[in-house]
Amino acid sequence: MSMILDILRGAVIGLANIIPGVSGGTMMVSMGIYDTLISCITHLFRQFRKSVMTLLPYAIGMVAAIVLGAFGLKAAFSSFPLPTNALFIGLILGSVPMILKQMKGERIGVPGAVLFVALFALVVVLKAIETDRSVEIVLSVGEVVKLFFLGCIASATMVIPGVSGSMILKTLGYYEPIVTGAITGLTSALAGGEWGLVMHNVGILLPFGIGVVVGIFAIAKFIEVMLAKWKGWTYCAILGMVAASPVVILMDGSIYAGADAVIIVASVVALAVGVVVALRMSGGEPGKKES
Repeated sequence: MSMILDILRGAVIGLANIIPGVSGGTMMVSMGIYDTLISCITHLFRQFRKSVMTLLPYAIGMVAAIVLGAFGLKAAFSSFPLPTNALFIGLILGSVPMILKQMKGERIGVPGAVLFVALFALVVVLKAIETDRSVEIVLSVGEVVKLFFLGCIASATMVIPGVSGSMILKTLGYYEPIVTGAITGLTSALAGGEWGLVMHNVGILLPFGIGVVVGIFAIAKFIEVMLAKWKGWTYCAILGMVAASPVVILMDGSIYAGADAVIIVASVVALAVGVVVALRMSGGEPGKKES
């Protein structure tokens, strides 16, 4: 049962990572597993078996959600944009009490307040400059190197609570080609036996995926050091980014399309469900280590 729950948690993180404006790191915080996953990543080679056994169910859920979500989320956001976004806002809001408890007794002061405001503003500004432009990927050595570094950047923002890796990709014009292009294209090409298209999509996803792995390890170690030395200030920064996430989601005018009384009621219900799910999946104990 514990493994099934961890797979479901991984699925929530995976879905969050492919939604522009929603952060996988925020979902980790909301479910009380952030410290645990960061520790497993940074100690993967020193505590290999323990780390792998802990990370495996989350990874299974994430991969499945990313592949299936590339299809399903497109339909959900197209048909029910406001309730779907409200659900994720609820998940985000449900993490705030846990962050505040993590900060209890820690040194905050003026530096903490400055960090909160600065990181809140950064996330909002990133959303404000987001564009709908989409680049066309033509595979070459230079493009492969670029995809690798894009993977590093995207994965770093996936791990940092409040910052959306998908939003960064969208700002740079690579969201459509990679998430809704290469991922769904690879699945369709495999099903249809179109091997030339399979190789093209693999050529896009492989360097990007390697970059994701490298970026996750690099940023996880950085966050572990920050939490060890400046926990209060680090959580102030995290809280600023998490608090900005609902604002960023609500800044997208397209989510209000077709909203009527029924949709608004459904959205309020989805918001409440998200808060309850976040609290229940965390076990009600912020920062609790998962076994």
